[in-house]
Amino acid sequence: MAISVKSIKGTQDVLPSESHKNRFIEQTVMSVAENFGFKEIRTPVFEHTELFQRSVGDTTDVVEKEMYTFLDKGGRSLTLRPEGTAGAARAFLEHGLFNDAMPQKVCYLTSCYRYEKPQAGRLREFHQFGAECFGTQSPAADAEVISFANEIFAALEITDLKLYVNSIGCPECRKNYHKALKDYFKQYEDQLCETCQKRLERNPMRILDCKSPQDSKIAEGAPVVLDFLCEECSDHFEKVKEYLTLLNIDFTVDPKIVRGLDYYTKTVFEFVSTSIGAQGTVCGGGRYDGLLEELGSQHIPALGFAIGLERLMLLMQAQNIELPAENGCDVYIAAMDEEALKEAMQIALDVRGQCLSAQTDIVGRSLKAQMKYADKIGAKYSIVLGTNEIESGKAELKNMQTGEKMLISIDDFAEDFQQIILQDEMKHLEEMIGE
Repeated sequence: MAISVKSIKGTQDVLPSESHKNRFIEQTVMSVAENFGFKEIRTPVFEHTELFQRSVGDTTDVVEKEMYTFLDKGGRSLTLRPEGTAGAARAFLEHGLFNDAMPQKVCYLTSCYRYEKPQAGRLREFHQFGAECFGTQSPAADAEVISFANEIFAALEITDLKLYVNSIGCPECRKNYHKALKDYFKQYEDQLCETCQKRLERNPMRILDCKSPQDSKIAEGAPVVLDFLCEECSDHFEKVKEYLTLLNIDFTVDPKIVRGLDYYTKTVFEFVSTSIGAQGTVCGGGRYDGLLEELGSQHIPALGFAIGLERLMLLMQAQNIELPAENGCDVYIAAMDEEALKEAMQIALDVRGQCLSAQTDIVGRSLKAQMKYADKIGAKYSIVLGTNEIESGKAELKNMQTGEKMLISIDDFAEDFQQIILQDEMKHLEEMIGE
């Protein structure tokens, strides 16, 4: 029986010719995270299923339809993580990070798994950058976290993004809102999809997040959550908006934003683009003050956000944002025979010790084929080693772009070559400043 050599539907490979783009984005977001005081956390790819049922919410699409859940050999129900917050919250509690100085700021680059219909910007295995801030209820924290996401987009030179904010209140002020929603949707119960008919009694706010065109049309006339906020939640939201204005962050209040996960409270927000079609939400987040308590902790307020990295890449491509070129080979060391190859391998090792890239022949190519290969991999410089070069201790270093050549010592090659590369970088920097 033939083995399938195709990737699973809803997954994708990132090939060597493209991976440097992903790495650039990842390094950029982690650099911004460091500036905001967020430190990396890494959690397992699977957790106890109950963690997601209790945190994400058993009436959400994620839990009801999309989770990859299985029994292990011990009969335990485990689930591949559909999002990153629940695992980070579990780790925060399990390892007693609440005993450290607050707030605790953590971030992660992680893979997530949801059984959804694959399309552009929506895969079954996808990747997120997420940030969580535990231990603060201040509206200033909400504004700072939103500012953090905003700075990531600025660092990546992404434009044409709109920030939408809302408050969905606390559990107390939501009781009256839930009652108003039930009364409203009860009129249209027979027109709602089967899933939303079940949600009507259990969690009517989920109907506002339904993707069914018919249900979305009905939801347009639903009561607005901002009209049901208690005084404390209303005051919190007003202060969040004040801080955002202070930070010169443009925003639009959208009372229809509820986010797709049950743990959210008070502030919720989304960054949305019109450049990539239906999957335009590239970042979403908000406050989840009751999540840690739901997981068995004392009350610890928290908030965060997640950015879909595949959607981020699509957005950058749609906006023609130029990503840095892949780092090529700094020098290719060609060898004419086996003795020269031994010398070439040692020189290559010395060059790499200077944090530069060097390659030599490990296939057994002819000299002509080696030089073709050097050109194909984009080597900046090349040298050819043979008996004459080894005996004289000198070889010609060739600039592969200009064709210029210079004699260089073989014994001191690594150190001398490092100086040449530094001079090239200084010259390039001067040209950029001159422009």
